[in-house]
Amino acid sequence: MKIGLIGAGKMGLGLAHNMIRHGHEVVVLTRTASRVTALREEGLNATMETKAFLEKLDTPKILWMMVPAGDAVDDTVDLLLPYLKKGDIIIDGGNSHFEDSISRAAFLASREINYLDVGTSGGMKGALEGACLMVGGPREAYLSLEPLFKDLAVEGGCGYFGRAGAGHYVKMVHNGIEYAMMQAISEGFDILKKSEYGFDLEKIAQVYDHGSIIEGFLMGITARSLRSPEAVEALMPVVSSSGEGLWTVEEALRLKVPVETIALSLFKRYSTQSDGFGAKLLSMMRYEFGGHEARKED
Repeated sequence: MKIGLIGAGKMGLGLAHNMIRHGHEVVVLTRTASRVTALREEGLNATMETKAFLEKLDTPKILWMMVPAGDAVDDTVDLLLPYLKKGDIIIDGGNSHFEDSISRAAFLASREINYLDVGTSGGMKGALEGACLMVGGPREAYLSLEPLFKDLAVEGGCGYFGRAGAGHYVKMVHNGIEYAMMQAISEGFDILKKSEYGFDLEKIAQVYDHGSIIEGFLMGITARSLRSPEAVEALMPVVSSSGEGLWTVEEALRLKVPVETIALSLFKRYSTQSDGFGAKLLSMMRYEFGGHEARKED
């Protein structure tokens, strides 16, 4: 397939190379000349010109957005809209709110343009080597792109979940769960750090990640984060919230579902009083898997 990618940042760049590795042709639209040069040096077909970008794509056009949630998504849709025709497909692979995806899908459906919301997990490594994809939107549009999604996902890591907004809803709850799991890990290692045993924290994380009940992706990230305890200690104990945890708690309140653990992990991120090793480790973990900012102490 020939795919137009908008947003070749931390996740988008990995997806582009993943697509190419599976035999798909990728054209990238970016904003600046310096970025065009950098992408071309990586072997990508990149341009700043919207019309030229779209003319390089087949009909129906497949357009994959990897841009920040909010206005950037709407601005990108507005940029593309004058060039789109019946049957074209826009994919939002970012972390948009599911209600925004419902509204965008309805707006584009009135113009006979398909809109798929695709929650994307797995971090930068997953984008490059095999992601987890959660898809919502018109079923026929999904089926037409199912081979592409399966190419980009790890085995068993792609699912279609229903009408518009379903993909981003599933990803929203995923991130709420992620908040709670990461908080628990960071708190546990804060205890280990402060014990009198002088533990090798990286070694503990490595052992936890081999056969224990809590092994998995996040524990592997923890082990990598702990390779340099000095680098973790140099960080500020501040962990930002990217929105999905809040949305999960808001939806839980709407549905009257008790989510004490997720809510407390969200409130912890809002706290400015933490000075523990755990908060620093959590910040480093987020940097390791997603490239999120990890602020250093002054």
